[in-house]
Amino acid sequence: MASQNASVDEQIQLVQVDPVRRNISLALTQIFMWPFIYLIFLMLLIFSKKETFRTETRYILFGHSLLVDLIALCLADFVVLLSYNLVLIPLYFCIPICMLMDVLTASAPLTITAMCVERYVAICMPLRHHAISTSRRAIMVILLIWILSSINPFVDMFILVSTASHEYLSQLTHCHYEIMIPEKINFFARSLLNIVGLVVIFIIEVFCYVMIYLAARAASGDNKKSASKGQRTISLHIIQLFLCTAELMCPYIENVVMQYDIQSYLTVRFINFLAFSITSRAVSPLVYGFTDEKFYTAMAYYFRCKNNTISSDTIKQS
Repeated sequence: MASQNASVDEQIQLVQVDPVRRNISLALTQIFMWPFIYLIFLMLLIFSKKETFRTETRYILFGHSLLVDLIALCLADFVVLLSYNLVLIPLYFCIPICMLMDVLTASAPLTITAMCVERYVAICMPLRHHAISTSRRAIMVILLIWILSSINPFVDMFILVSTASHEYLSQLTHCHYEIMIPEKINFFARSLLNIVGLVVIFIIEVFCYVMIYLAARAASGDNKKSASKGQRTISLHIIQLFLCTAELMCPYIENVVMQYDIQSYLTVRFINFLAFSITSRAVSPLVYGFTDEKFYTAMAYYFRCKNNTISSDTIKQS
């Protein structure tokens, strides 16, 4: 395996040799990432305080989406800090980190799809919605999402452990998923599986959108308003799916660029990370947190109470 002979110098070159550019990139990443981490953490806190959100299917899926996004951002920031500070760690320690990051990345489009199907059931099958969309089934769907998301990384791990040499598994490295798939044949097979999965997800979302659109045209009064809101939500989910798709496709684009110029690769990878890996994680709070009336009301109430508490404490201190 030629790719298993990568030296430490090559690993460092894949991060950024120029210390000035490396520090600027690290600072920009922190400035860009932490407001989203804070926002998602705050929304998870609000989610945990209201029992209604823990019993309705769409909010359970939303809470799962928030949790996945929070863990993914924190883990990505941990890896960024290690990489940009040129900290190399044993490959066997990187493997579970890379696997978890891949599971979190793959679970995002699956969760979006589950939320779209839930809206389809609520609008197109209103009489059966409460029977189909139960909290127990939502938990089962989340479990299924984690199982499906874990298939690829576990297969890659077993192939790696079975075929890689002891020297490769014991080397020091930066944590990036390419260390899990050193052979090109595995890389292309994984790409094909990702494309097939994304096509299936896209078909499901388009089907939900078309059916909700038809329901919106046929409905009247409150039903029409509900269907129109569902149609708008699905539209936002499709945008979110595009961002998730772009995030999944970025490593393959970067791999092509790296064959031609390492500096262009570093620039493309950094832009992709900010534009897709972080932005796609921020879309979920924007979709539900600020467009869902019930959750937005809970957020407004929380902020109002917090501000009143701060004002009262300030008055007492005065």
